[in-house]
Amino acid sequence: MADGLTPSQTIGPFYWGTVVNTCRADLAPAGVAGERIELALSLHDADGAIVPDGLLELWQANSHGRYNHPEDRRNLPLDAGFEGFGRASTDASGTARFATVRPGPVPWPQDGGQGGGLQAAHINISIFARGVLNRLATRLYFDGDPALAEDPVLKLIEPARRGTLLARRDAKGVWRLPIHLGGTQETVFFDC
Repeated sequence: MADGLTPSQTIGPFYWGTVVNTCRADLAPAGVAGERIELALSLHDADGAIVPDGLLELWQANSHGRYNHPEDRRNLPLDAGFEGFGRASTDASGTARFATVRPGPVPWPQDGGQGGGLQAAHINISIFARGVLNRLATRLYFDGDPALAEDPVLKLIEPARRGTLLARRDAKGVWRLPIHLGGTQETVFFDC
């Protein structure tokens, strides 16, 4: 038996030629409604070292709170050209950058165990990286959003760990979120 990992045992860099070539880091073309924002998501391993060859995927609602998906049939506007999906690889500094619009709030199902209500503006993130056997799923929330206190998903997370999901705006207006794959600063990940 050969030593080393095979593509079925770990993710990447086996798919770099095909997956990364289909990256789309600008989710919101000109004319899409809403506040344009820039995201910088940095990826770190359990020891805090940067991960320069990770892949991040985003999935989000538009600024009206509607997903571009056949199952979202709510009577809210859809923006032409806005799919709500993006993909980018991390660079030498471990950072993936995206341009998009700030998403609107979306409903939480009545049968979700939290009694319905609206979720705070958030972006769903999938992480693929070396040493990660299955994709990791997390969320990005916006620091300072008054809706955070009532978000049904955040209420399920231990208060001391909620900060791992909060992007903070820097002096240049870029929303930054460090994602830690493990260790003492590990990001909250969700079952997929």
